[in-house]
Amino acid sequence: MAIIIKQVSTAKELHKFIRFNYELYKNNPYSVPDLYDDMINTFSKEKNAAFEFCEAEYFLAYKEKKLVGRIVAIINNKANEVWNKKEVRFGWIDFIDDIEVSSALLKAVEEWGKAKGMTQIQGPLGFTDFDAEGMLVEGFDQLSTMASTYNYPYYPQHLEKLGFEKDADWVEFKIFIPDAIPEKHQRISALIQKKYNLKIKKYTSAKKIAADYGQAIFELMNEAYQPLYGYSPLTQKQIDQYVKMYLPIVDLRMVTLITDAEDKLVAVGISMPSLSEALQKAKGRLLPFGWYHLLKTLFLKKYSKTLDLLLVAVKPEYQNKGVNALLFSDLIPVYQKLGFIFAESNPELEMNGKVQAQWEYFKTEQHKRRRAYTKKID
Repeated sequence: MAIIIKQVSTAKELHKFIRFNYELYKNNPYSVPDLYDDMINTFSKEKNAAFEFCEAEYFLAYKEKKLVGRIVAIINNKANEVWNKKEVRFGWIDFIDDIEVSSALLKAVEEWGKAKGMTQIQGPLGFTDFDAEGMLVEGFDQLSTMASTYNYPYYPQHLEKLGFEKDADWVEFKIFIPDAIPEKHQRISALIQKKYNLKIKKYTSAKKIAADYGQAIFELMNEAYQPLYGYSPLTQKQIDQYVKMYLPIVDLRMVTLITDAEDKLVAVGISMPSLSEALQKAKGRLLPFGWYHLLKTLFLKKYSKTLDLLLVAVKPEYQNKGVNALLFSDLIPVYQKLGFIFAESNPELEMNGKVQAQWEYFKTEQHKRRRAYTKKID
């Protein structure tokens, strides 16, 4: 039976596109559903600031009139310009275990990209680094996180059969919260704080941190992440969007800023309680009762034993100088007080030794790996 690929063109089709992932994984204990409303905003050309420099189309796959797969085709013009590439990305890919389906979905992206002059297909990737990246290739028995995606083991098998090759890997660590700040951390922290005249800044008001350092946090991201795989600098519109989106919902006790003698930001660490279980209970919906599970975690502070490390960024000239130790010397007592047992690192590029070096004094377990694939367009 032929696979029919349909381009999403109506609100009803977009609803089917978003909910297909939930239907495919609703009985899976490791998958964490996206919030429906977040996905609507992500795929909206009016609400997602990434559409300033991205083009995208969404495709559905049908077999015997039944929905069996979905995929997004994206051209990030800014990333292509920065990296001097002609790549079309695929993202939000889901399909039943039928290689005719996965092949048809990826072919739709290739053809769309080829028509626009692209010569390479890569993914899974989103519009920007704020979207989930990579396909799970190890850790299928581990709970996913809010910042990443889960997929069945047959996904990478299909891609390899279809001629896709590894482009980049991300690894993820379970980091156990120590009973005390590692002695070497304390020593390094005291040393570098004095040597570089650094200050630890904490806030209790989301409005105040946004006003003082909201812009600087994301400008620092642009500096620190610029060399990383596929990264494209955040625009001002994106920065404005993320300041409004993220800073009001984080527990500011788990946000640490490091500044220099002139109060300029040199490092930031932002973490938050894991929302994985709350999102599973919410079933991807705020209404009618999904809001309750998220409210308990975000605002009533009914935390699980796991926290997510959302963002750790250090100004390039301060990297490899122990600033990360200063960040975690401040944050570890907070984690202990709030009862966390371990942290999820979320994806870190396999070759990013600077990031992984910061865990050397902790007990860790590398429990997941995800991969971006690439293939030349015929």
